Amino acid sequence: MLLIGLTGSIGMGKSETAKMFVSHGVPLYDADAAVHKIYAPGGEAVAPLSEAFENIQNAQGGIDREALSKQVLGNGDAMKKLEAIVHPLVGKAQLEFIGQNLENKTPMVVLDIPLLFETGGKSRVDVIVVVSAPYELQRERVLKRSGMTVEKFDAIHAKQVPDKDKRAGADFVIETDKGLEHAEQEVTSIIAALKDRKGTVLEKMRGQA
Repeated sequence: MLLIGLTGSIGMGKSETAKMFVSHGVPLYDADAAVHKIYAPGGEAVAPLSEAFENIQNAQGGIDREALSKQVLGNGDAMKKLEAIVHPLVGKAQLEFIGQNLENKTPMVVLDIPLLFETGGKSRVDVIVVVSAPYELQRERVLKRSGMTVEKFDAIHAKQVPDKDKRAGADFVIETDKGLEHAEQEVTSIIAALKDRKGTVLEKMRGQA
């Protein structure tokens, strides 16, 4: 099974691009959705995060992402503490997704991983697709989001691997400043180009197990 890593910095249009792969019948693992699930009331991350950080639960008993974000942005030690809790749980969800699709003999899947480069995930996928847009458009998109500030955007942007480096490390680049139709054409072309390609990452993992 071919593992396609879909990534891109904040505001680049990755979520819309991911939907295009799904519309072509390619199963999608969404790392952000996995985080939402473990942050929800009763989720696996609620108890350990509540123990590690103060006053981060919302009225429903889930994690208040805004309250948590305020405590970790710009604080390296707090971010490491957060990642040590969240990354293993998200990784577990990803393995379950891969396992299910292996059982179904799915030829290819998309792993939507925002921090693919930042977390050293390049070696865990067969193909890397980077979603990209000019900085000014990226900034404009992000600042339209509810609760976003210039300071918060700058802090997030500074922590992410530069877009030019992601583009350099990609097998395919989808430029989202050219419109949805162009992005759709790019996705269609990528799927066609990968149709007969065999994945090697899972085979290597089996060999090392």
